[in-house]
Amino acid sequence: MRRFFASCPKGLEYLLRDELLALGAAEAREALAGVHFSGTLETAYRACLWSRLASRILLPLTEFEAVDEAALYAGVEAVDWSEHLDARGTLAVEAHVAQSRLTHSQFAARRVKDAVVDQFRRHEGVRPDVDVEHPDLRLDLRLRRDRATLSIDLSGTPLHRRGWRRQQGAAPLKENLAAALLLRARWPQIHAEGGALLDPMCGSGTILIEAALMAADVAPGLQRAHAEPTGWRGHDAALWAGLVEEARQRAERGLAALRPVFFGSDDDPRALDIARANARAAGVEAALELTRGELAALRPPAGVDRGLVVTNPPYGERLGERAALPALYRTLGEVLRERFAGWHFAVLAGDAELAQALGLAAERRYTLYNGALETTLVIGDIRTRDTAPSPPRPLSAGAQMLKNRLDKTVRHLRRRLVREGIHAWRAYDRDLPDYAAAIDVYTTTAQVTWLHVQEYRAPADIPAAVAQRRLRELVRVAGDVFAVPRERIVVKTRERGKGGAKYGRLDQRGDHLEVEEGGLRFLVNLTDYLDTGLFLDHRLVRARLRELAAGRRFLNLFAYTATASVYAAAGGARDTTSVDLSATYLDWASRNLALNGFQGPRHRLVQADARRFLAQDRERYGLIYVDPPTFSNSKRAEDFDVQRDHAALLIACAEHLADDGVIVFSNNFRRFTLDAPALAAHFRIADWSRPSIPFDFARQAGIHGCWLLHRHGSAAMR
Repeated sequence: MRRFFASCPKGLEYLLRDELLALGAAEAREALAGVHFSGTLETAYRACLWSRLASRILLPLTEFEAVDEAALYAGVEAVDWSEHLDARGTLAVEAHVAQSRLTHSQFAARRVKDAVVDQFRRHEGVRPDVDVEHPDLRLDLRLRRDRATLSIDLSGTPLHRRGWRRQQGAAPLKENLAAALLLRARWPQIHAEGGALLDPMCGSGTILIEAALMAADVAPGLQRAHAEPTGWRGHDAALWAGLVEEARQRAERGLAALRPVFFGSDDDPRALDIARANARAAGVEAALELTRGELAALRPPAGVDRGLVVTNPPYGERLGERAALPALYRTLGEVLRERFAGWHFAVLAGDAELAQALGLAAERRYTLYNGALETTLVIGDIRTRDTAPSPPRPLSAGAQMLKNRLDKTVRHLRRRLVREGIHAWRAYDRDLPDYAAAIDVYTTTAQVTWLHVQEYRAPADIPAAVAQRRLRELVRVAGDVFAVPRERIVVKTRERGKGGAKYGRLDQRGDHLEVEEGGLRFLVNLTDYLDTGLFLDHRLVRARLRELAAGRRFLNLFAYTATASVYAAAGGARDTTSVDLSATYLDWASRNLALNGFQGPRHRLVQADARRFLAQDRERYGLIYVDPPTFSNSKRAEDFDVQRDHAALLIACAEHLADDGVIVFSNNFRRFTLDAPALAAHFRIADWSRPSIPFDFARQAGIHGCWLLHRHGSAAMR
């Protein structure tokens, strides 16, 4: 068994994991923009030939620390390259660099090439040449946080290039992204049930062709298979040829049985000509019906009464003014509601605002990346618009009380929210005993409002049916008061289980919204975790960190999504170091910092357990923020209990505190008691808990505690 890595666009990781398992991978584990998997060489070859989602299939050779160019060169040179490449062969190197001291990807690629060719020149007197288009061996370097992974690229050329594309339109959709769209929309199931597929803005035909090849069981890499995928010395040509022949036979059977249920239209005749040429090259032209037509005139094909309407409408500035696009999306939604009732829909929209302009009730939403563009995929069933909507059911007495309470809150706070520029806030928190939930309001930078509802577990003496009814009433009332449709209300249940509250991953959508706080921008995720990435009750704590940060070095322990680091950087911190054990949160943190223009070596992200980091780090900091979890029993770190361990943690922080430095310590354990006697020998302590509670959390004044700690002998407390 060998270890491999399949790269893919961000947002496709979970789909790719499932695909690789279906292709025979022994195990598969998603990572950022890819999936690690195990298997034989045949498993990897099948992935090269059959994966509809992967960008490349990589075979890792070595992994090592590469803090500078000398370490990078030495790590590459340690490999015996004669096992992988002939001295007179050709090679190419592609490098990807992130959050490392080596920051230039082309320079890193050149040093990898130098190490390989220098080794051949020393040992054999000749050296391989460079061929960036069709090398015998293509190497892939991934350098992240000074850790290098060097791999052989078994793909040859990128896997999304299927080999059938003859021309493309102005803003082409990559083939693997089109495949992801179709898989998310359950196209294989719809086709198996006899449904058709229609793309009303088909452009160069990418979605239609991918759908047809998927239905016909044609391996996406079959047309690329005329050439060996790699010139690597470990390549098994006989194994590859056998897999290609198997795929060819399956394609012949599938194409012969393919039903002509693929319909596309576009108002651009040139785009339709390109689509026909591409379909001809892919071998599916006979199954496609392409017509020129305006979107407003769109109707179901004759004799077809069910299927999937799937499309990728314009959303980039290259295709027109952004202000004109909502009207296009509204037209699409109106046409579908009026003429395609009973069909399914899947629309890859430019953003959440454009998706909302469709006016269609989305059952599922996903964030996908079309190149560097973040897009929103919405999927659901098309329903007709009621011509005479029935009046809403009257509210129960309890629901009416809830509505009155929310109306009063909105009236009371509206001006303050506008005056203070607050766009993410708590509107309700168990104010009425029968409606035990918290309601948080998030208004994005695109001025789209979402509600995040956390229902607390009902007492054991409340029947489940009653609790469910109350939750439905709360969601309905909140939607009415804030004028937010149901598809923009995210509901979660917070409950206790063995070991405590469940804070793990809840979903796998990867949807992020951009919100503003304190003039800064942050990404929040309302669906995938219990917490959203922005602790709203710590708004004033973050603001205090910004006040304290000027001219200081800032350390953020248990950094989560590094919102505190963004505030410190905005306050003029000399540099920031954010420490967290989760790679997921550190990637999120990196995006938050970059969103606000804070990048480069001055803003360090460290994946580590906080206590182990303190034991190994030798730096001093003028401002340290410590906001630990109530407890942690991670397999990758020592067990942690905030009540038991906080004093030792803060004393360890004192060893890293500059003479005039300050520690800001907070936590959300409601029964927490600060161990003042143990800490008094090291610090002067100021309890800042009450001033740190925002006005919208005043009803839950004990939601967190906050203390400022100065070392004895330091400057006066601020």
